[in-house]
Amino acid sequence: MRILFIRHGEPDYKNDCLTANGRAQAAAAAARLKREGITKIFSSPNGRAKETASYTADLLGLPVTVLEWLHEIDWGGPGVPADGHPWTLGDKMIEEDDFDFFREDWRKHPFFAKNKALACYDRVAKEADGLLAAHGFRHEGTRFFCEAEEEETIAVFYHGGSGACVLAHLLSLPFPYVCVVFPYGLTSISELAFPVKKQAYVHPHVQLFNDVAHVTVGDAAWVAEN
Repeated sequence: MRILFIRHGEPDYKNDCLTANGRAQAAAAAARLKREGITKIFSSPNGRAKETASYTADLLGLPVTVLEWLHEIDWGGPGVPADGHPWTLGDKMIEEDDFDFFREDWRKHPFFAKNKALACYDRVAKEADGLLAAHGFRHEGTRFFCEAEEEETIAVFYHGGSGACVLAHLLSLPFPYVCVVFPYGLTSISELAFPVKKQAYVHPHVQLFNDVAHVTVGDAAWVAEN
């Protein structure tokens, strides 16, 4: 099974929608995605993600299933610096603290122990496991038990924060570490592939990450011509 993860286009955060450039990016992403054999489309409930997904859905004639748990995460908390911003805090842990993410528990660090982002991470991780289980892959530790019968390709439209939660959990990587070392651009396309080997343990393969070639030209005229 292939999961294509697409971040939303350039946002108008105040109105939770896309800017004109964001709509051009979403159209370009749709043109790029039309050859991927997508059979299902899922989206965050936030307007900017749903609007981005709508371009691909309209092009492919597919409905968009909204996943409420995929909305952008919250952050902040009492005594947490940088307003609890996970990217800034992850960067501080690496550059200033030389924090060893693979020997120490990031969840207990003062930056995250009382940060609302932690509860958001746990919620997204649990629900992401549910989505995978519904498609035949049961998460057990750092691997997945395959019960799927056949291959399929789904597209998931999400955000920088909720997306980092999903990727960190499915790849068994520390969340703040992923925020820092796995940046991805607007309407970027990333792909995880889960081998279909029924009744066997498998692990996800990162086939593609942060593909933004479709928006390097980036204007509406280019989208209209292509």
